[in-house]
Amino acid sequence: MTSELSAPIVAASDRDAAFAAYVAARQCSLLRTAVLLTGDQHAAEDLVQSALARLYLSWDRVRRRDALDAYVRRIMVNQHTSWWRRAWRHREVTVAELHDLPTQQTEASDGLAERDAVWQVVRRLPPRQRAAVVLRYYEDLSEAETAEVLGCSVGTVKSQTSRAVATLRAVMTEERRGT
Repeated sequence: MTSELSAPIVAASDRDAAFAAYVAARQCSLLRTAVLLTGDQHAAEDLVQSALARLYLSWDRVRRRDALDAYVRRIMVNQHTSWWRRAWRHREVTVAELHDLPTQQTEASDGLAERDAVWQVVRRLPPRQRAAVVLRYYEDLSEAETAEVLGCSVGTVKSQTSRAVATLRAVMTEERRGT
């Protein structure tokens, strides 16, 4: 009778150890992806926590351990899309301090300013386009890998990234003209 009771406890302990090892190894990478998806460190931390909680609940059902990252990314993309659709997520973001922009910038700060401007436009993209851009260009996934994570066809990934890049170009061109 004792051996019957101890077997599930050992299995649960092994399960928890395997999950904890995965989280320890991949948490930084998942957080980076989440920051790129949400554009906000705190929202990203919530997104990773939510995704890992969902992963933990389905840990025993995941057959392909080599595809865990893709599975968690898909959870994060779906969860972020769900959050983004909620009306209460569309609110202004407040900051503790306002910083004045210097009148003269160096070449390095010009590059940072341009990168920040691009990032601000990326943050305004619709969730699926943003997810496609983040996975393709920030996470450097192939079109097929991105399609797998998003749960769509390669053609959809191509069209979403094409639309996103066209939007980025148009907005950045308008901003350079000063309109």
